[in-house]
Amino acid sequence: MEKPDQLLESSRKLSSSEMDDGSKTERSISPPFEQIPVKSEKSIKNTETSAAEEWVYLTGFKLWAVIGVVTVACFILLLDTAIIATAIPKITSDFHSLNDVGWYGSSYLLASAALTPMAGKIYTRYNSKWSFLSFLGVFELGSLLCALAKDAKMLIVARAIAGLGSSGLINGALTIIANSIPLEKRAASTGFLMAFAQMGLLLGPVIGGALTQHVSWRWCFWINLPAGALTAAILLLIQIPQRIAVRTKKSTWQSFIMELDIPGFFLFAPTTIMLLLALQWGGTKYAWSSATIIGLFCGFAANTVVFCIWEKSRGEMAMIPWSMIKQRVVWCSCLLMLFFFGANLIISYYLAIYFQAVKGVSPTTSGVNFLPSILSQMFMAITSGVLVGKLGYYLPWAVISSVFSSLGHGLISTFTPTTTTGVWIGYQIIGGAGRGAGLQMPIIAIQNCIPQEQVSIGMSLVAFAQTLGGSLFLAFAQTCFSGALPKSLATHAPGVSHTLVEQAGASGFREVIPKESLAGVIEAYNDSLNQVFYIAAAASAACFIFAWGMGWKDIRKKKIVEVAA
Repeated sequence: MEKPDQLLESSRKLSSSEMDDGSKTERSISPPFEQIPVKSEKSIKNTETSAAEEWVYLTGFKLWAVIGVVTVACFILLLDTAIIATAIPKITSDFHSLNDVGWYGSSYLLASAALTPMAGKIYTRYNSKWSFLSFLGVFELGSLLCALAKDAKMLIVARAIAGLGSSGLINGALTIIANSIPLEKRAASTGFLMAFAQMGLLLGPVIGGALTQHVSWRWCFWINLPAGALTAAILLLIQIPQRIAVRTKKSTWQSFIMELDIPGFFLFAPTTIMLLLALQWGGTKYAWSSATIIGLFCGFAANTVVFCIWEKSRGEMAMIPWSMIKQRVVWCSCLLMLFFFGANLIISYYLAIYFQAVKGVSPTTSGVNFLPSILSQMFMAITSGVLVGKLGYYLPWAVISSVFSSLGHGLISTFTPTTTTGVWIGYQIIGGAGRGAGLQMPIIAIQNCIPQEQVSIGMSLVAFAQTLGGSLFLAFAQTCFSGALPKSLATHAPGVSHTLVEQAGASGFREVIPKESLAGVIEAYNDSLNQVFYIAAAASAACFIFAWGMGWKDIRKKKIVEVAA
């Protein structure tokens, strides 16, 4: 039997010979790579079916330290995504820039989404640890500049810088975990990372409100710095296994452009930006039927066609290889994450509004009331990850997730102003457990069903789908809520101006509405929120369809027994 290093060499030669004729020029300008040696077992009595799995992984303290710090990095990333929401009113007061409100969040989102696929390509060509630290450094620089911002323009630019850094953190963390842990154990570690990282998204508004109220909104960004410094310090002390070919000679600019598909990036970035701007501006700054929004959608469609033609012509050297997009497991995983994350964000954003506007509690109490969702989601994310590693199959968990999350979100859409504590706790637990059960399944599917050298790109696509899903469904939710509230007010509080209610905000309308009309306004708010929760339930139900496309695969390690010669 051939040794693992011989198999890897044979695989390298075979893949080189199978490349398209059109890639001859690209190969000639590509500098040589050196494959990190793979160590084999002394005994060949029990060997793994794939030589790529014969690897020295991290163990003990080093392993847990790496998992811990990359989880912290992902936590502060998602915390930073959500924390600014409650700080924006104070920021606008300090900078006297109400018209710039939308850009505080969108500049971050646009920069992150535009660079995410390129980040995946970078992880396939360069050392995962140093690539991750580079993205982390850019993110921390952006956070520092946000904390030091002197005016609105500086804050917007700083948020864009932080967004650029964020584009490579989640897929980088998952790549590092994939390099450090055997395949059959990754599900539990991925579940741990995603469960705790998602807490940042859920706790962001609560922490942001507390810091803004009791200290300063600038601390919403200062808190990222010590966490990032700790992550960098520990990663610098630990050598991360590298599972892809690494560069041994300096790149020329020509080879750098061709390897990373820079032209593809310059086609993809404006395409993404036009789509996200149309989604964010539509129904708010501009009407959906306005020339601006229609123009953005047309530009997005035209650029998408050009981008697809370019990527197909590039073959396996493309930023997003065409062969990967055609795989059912890839596009089903991406669509599953898109619908899953969209439903997740709708619940986290609008359930907080329900507690504050309908139940009349403070932002801090609203965060406490959301704990059933947080804890049940975290518990099931870890539990499902462990059980996938033990039982071997991820598909059942994705299906179970869609069933319970759609059920939970449907039940949440029945909330009324008089819903009792036991009911809203129980319904949140059902929805949270459903979301947690499927949280990491698209990632596990990608890690197990595509070639190792493409895993980073695959995970970057899932991360992009997550960002796109959040933007898409929050735009739908905002449009739905904005359209439903005036109609509900006309029914339940006909004498109240919807403009007055909207300008007062979810937590301020009680102070400006006459007491005799308050109950009707609360009822109108409740009805409008229920319309939004229908969207979350529908998105979760759609996950049931795409879950089946991820494939029925046993991810447990398989061994063959050889008879010694």
